[in-house]
Amino acid sequence: MSAPSARSSGTGRLLTGVAWAALLAALWLWGRDITEVPVAGDTTTGDVAAVGRPAPSELPPAHPPLAGARPQGLAIKAMNVRAPIEEHGLNPLGAVDPPPYDRPGAVSWYRDGPQPGSAGAAVLVGHLDTDRAPAVFYRLGELRRGAKVSIARADGSIAEFTVEDVSVYGKDRFDAAKVYGPREKGRAELRLITCGGTYDHDAASYTANLVVSAYLTGVVEPAPAAGRTA
Repeated sequence: MSAPSARSSGTGRLLTGVAWAALLAALWLWGRDITEVPVAGDTTTGDVAAVGRPAPSELPPAHPPLAGARPQGLAIKAMNVRAPIEEHGLNPLGAVDPPPYDRPGAVSWYRDGPQPGSAGAAVLVGHLDTDRAPAVFYRLGELRRGAKVSIARADGSIAEFTVEDVSVYGKDRFDAAKVYGPREKGRAELRLITCGGTYDHDAASYTANLVVSAYLTGVVEPAPAAGRTA
């Protein structure tokens, strides 16, 4: 159906020592043990991004990381998506809690990871579908290199990211450190994650994970308060 279920999910940040090892274990579980039920009659997901991608195009330079601010909303024009962002931690099984199924249009941010726009790889997870209808990340596989992703932040700014890669990772070759670790030191990055591949009815799970990687390329600062002068 979607990204992580209530039983297992995935997200991450660059950590050290025991904390990093524990989080990688949770990510590995999310990558291998998502139990979902696809929309009736629809057994494939948006993993078209894994094939037929156009030749790499020139992308804009990275913007310096921003000061920390909690994310509040996600906007992806290419998908016609606007979604609230919820803060979630790890569940008792050590995996990140996604939004509940009665809020399929919401996205989950791992609150103990980097904040979108700050240095490191911030991770957002969302459901692909429910047993009744598509969910927030149903069209995630349609994104292409160069697409824009915007995150509204609690300080009033909007962090603007540019997609650099859309990949499908089979669960039998899931590498949490590679998928979720920052690609370039000191850069502000973003991962959007949901289910991918096809639905395996025998295993009651999808066969892969779809991961969109993006990096910060701009920021829209909040408008000055009324009556305030420079």
